[in-house]
Amino acid sequence: MKRRNFLKLALSTIIAGQLPSHVFSQAPVCTVAVAEGTDYASITRKVVTALGGMRSFVKPGNTVIVKPNMAWDRKPEYAATTHPTVIRAIVEECLGAGARKVKVFDNTCNDSRRCYENCGIPDALKGLKNVEVRFVENDRFKKTAIRGKFLKEWALYSDSLTADVLINVPIAKHHGLTGLTLGLKNMMGIMGDSRGYIHRSIEDALCDINSVVKSHLTIIDATRILVRHGPQGGNLKDVRVLNKVIASRDIVAADAYATTLFNMKPDEISTTVAAYKRGLGEMNLGKIKVVKA
Repeated sequence: MKRRNFLKLALSTIIAGQLPSHVFSQAPVCTVAVAEGTDYASITRKVVTALGGMRSFVKPGNTVIVKPNMAWDRKPEYAATTHPTVIRAIVEECLGAGARKVKVFDNTCNDSRRCYENCGIPDALKGLKNVEVRFVENDRFKKTAIRGKFLKEWALYSDSLTADVLINVPIAKHHGLTGLTLGLKNMMGIMGDSRGYIHRSIEDALCDINSVVKSHLTIIDATRILVRHGPQGGNLKDVRVLNKVIASRDIVAADAYATTLFNMKPDEISTTVAAYKRGLGEMNLGKIKVVKA
């Protein structure tokens, strides 16, 4: 290369490095995959495939946590808990990618045995090898340094701290305090102690927890959503069937998109706004690429 051309190339590289990225591209910074249909296993697999397939998240020999919402003594049709068919499809995908062990659990709000039985998830996973569905055990919570804005330490379930991959699978529903409960709030299920305390500053507390334990993949069950009287529900009149599943590597982006299912905007949900401000993900819909899977 001639010296003159070399200097031109070097100068252009320096200038390019000083210019903001939007000068070159307006491409969205993250992707949310959405699939719709009445075959819930199929649409769950479609959103995972749209993000590169489960093998892009789970490697052979990995221990995987699949964290549904099993917190309430409700059957699937009441839209208070994650649909069991969605969970089974995810677990099967993890095993197919070579996971050594898949663990499924939730620290429930109602009686654990009734919650596990009525949500249908343990029954849906029967017969699958290398899958562990257990009630949480108090001696498996570990005091963990949080050093957050609100929480300085908290008891977190040890399995969630040691797993190679955590897949967060909430159901999209109304919540009396936070407006909606989605991916960010679903992580309350790894918390021990008296969780009522965090309601004093729930947005900061949830951000603190999600800063320490990351969701590698968030898959939001919107096959049916609870539009009123959440998070527990109990009346089928409050349920809207949408037959959708949403997925993203970015938990904030997944939550932001799911907000639109309720005819709301992301900035109306304080937990989403707080997480965005803390750098946990993208909430601006204009910067999110939505892929119809």
